[in-house]
Amino acid sequence: MTQHVDVVVIGGGQSGLAAGYHLRRQGLDFVVLDARISAGGAWQHAWDSLHLFSPAAFSSLPGRLMPAQPGQEYPTAGHVVAYLEDYENRYELPVRRPVHVLGVHEDGRLLRVDTDSGTWHARAVISATGTWWRPFLPAVPGREDFAGRQLHTVSYRTPQDFVGRRVIVVGGGNSGAQIAADLAYDTELTWVTRRPPRFLADDIDGRALFDAATARRRALDEGRTDTGGVAALGDIVAVPAVREARDAGLLKTSPMFARLDRDGVVWADGTRARADAVIWCTGFRPALSHLSPLGLRGSRGHLATQGTRCLQEPRLHLLGYGDWTGPASATLIGVGRSARDAAREIAGLLDARTGS
Repeated sequence: MTQHVDVVVIGGGQSGLAAGYHLRRQGLDFVVLDARISAGGAWQHAWDSLHLFSPAAFSSLPGRLMPAQPGQEYPTAGHVVAYLEDYENRYELPVRRPVHVLGVHEDGRLLRVDTDSGTWHARAVISATGTWWRPFLPAVPGREDFAGRQLHTVSYRTPQDFVGRRVIVVGGGNSGAQIAADLAYDTELTWVTRRPPRFLADDIDGRALFDAATARRRALDEGRTDTGGVAALGDIVAVPAVREARDAGLLKTSPMFARLDRDGVVWADGTRARADAVIWCTGFRPALSHLSPLGLRGSRGHLATQGTRCLQEPRLHLLGYGDWTGPASATLIGVGRSARDAAREIAGLLDARTGS
């Protein structure tokens, strides 16, 4: 089956839904292809205790405020899933799922999107697949020798799975801090970071982070001095659970180890720590394998863009992968602005090509 639309959006999480909202406002014919079986994007796969960094009113997609969650200042991942499902239904966005995109190809004046359930031809494509589906594991010597359990952030769910165990958590970002805080009470925890963790001031949450990311992007665009953005403020948002564990003295850190062996981890000076499990909170890379047929080249998984538009293929926009596709574009509060700009630019491109 082959179908034609103005725009194919690949990915039905928060970025894909924001794109759909603005494409509709531009009067474009589009479809959103989502590989998941239900609404909610990556949020439906998060660990049980995960909370947003911002109150609900400051964590909303365009057009609809996220309602507050009773009893929670910072909403849970489950609340976000319910909000995204409601958002999709409220705006009757044309999401098809589960549809796995196999590849995007040039096809004359169009782009051909091959899937496991048919082919779509589009005048433009928005890739909004995020990073959750491509976890990064560092090449640490001895990783294959370790006899215990190893998992990445994407596979962690609850501290009950590790009660009484010796657990190494690797990573000094927000996921590392939140998972370490989760495990601090019922496990023998070692939290390992490459540098001492930098906690943001307790009164700083996602609102301030969005403002900092936006100010940095504006400064760079205008050729002014780099403000440092979020990195200038710190690395870790002190959400209540992290703050509680930190203030209780449970979030002490150790420097990064040199290697693993069968029984645990080994530091450069020969110090050892036995472990039953290692949890790698070591980040992600953009999930862009579906774009491989286009033959685009980038640095460290990032394609060159101007705003969200791919410089090598102007019919392709990338949305929601971090600051390189728009200030805070991987956040609920930040993706709306980038989605609006992408939809406007695509509408202008299609109008120019039809002479309207």
